[in-house]
Amino acid sequence: MKTAAMLQSNYIPWKGVFDLIHRADVFVFYDDVQFTKKDWRSRNVIPTANGDLWLTVPVLTKGKREQLIYEAMIDTSVDWQSKHYKTLTLNYAKAPYIKEYTGLLHDFYLNRQWENLSEMNMYMTGYICDILGIKTEFTTSQQLNISGSKDGEKVIKICKVLGCDRFINGPASKAFMDESKFKENNITLEYIEYEYPEYRQLYEPFNHYVSILDLLFMTGPAAPYYIYDWKNKI
Repeated sequence: MKTAAMLQSNYIPWKGVFDLIHRADVFVFYDDVQFTKKDWRSRNVIPTANGDLWLTVPVLTKGKREQLIYEAMIDTSVDWQSKHYKTLTLNYAKAPYIKEYTGLLHDFYLNRQWENLSEMNMYMTGYICDILGIKTEFTTSQQLNISGSKDGEKVIKICKVLGCDRFINGPASKAFMDESKFKENNITLEYIEYEYPEYRQLYEPFNHYVSILDLLFMTGPAAPYYIYDWKNKI
């Protein structure tokens, strides 16, 4: 079987996104749908001594209510990159592996100025996949240029174009996926279960739903174990 998975691009996403990517042969960034403000597209969270802290990328939205994800542009008049860099380096100063990821932080926040949100998210996700040893192929729904309804019609068309006969999706999609259509098209539809072991975080209580950077800074080369390898060692 050749497996596909699809999800909107997220800013420095949580480990569950990388688990989903790892399970697929081809991962599609679902970027030709409407951009939503105050969502994972442009922000993520890290644990701090004062509780969870949101890191938010400023996006130009005035007069752009109907813009699609791939059209969303970052507000470059705001120096958010330096702010995020300082926040991460200070917050994780005592993390065991923070020094190993100096290059990552410089590349993400100091060596370039981002303009397009989707392009930035895809780059960061791909960079982290390389660190985790994930070799999944990437494409975007914009590049594929396929239309369809929300009940799975578009997904089925994408799977056929990609030559995939298995599609794995997040559990939240069960509410609007017409499973009978997948059966009619000989495509196996499965849903990922987000289950992971805990690891040591700098602050309590433990929170699974934080940026992947927390896992990298705290566990270093052992990070893949806490995403997908642990299931092979039970």
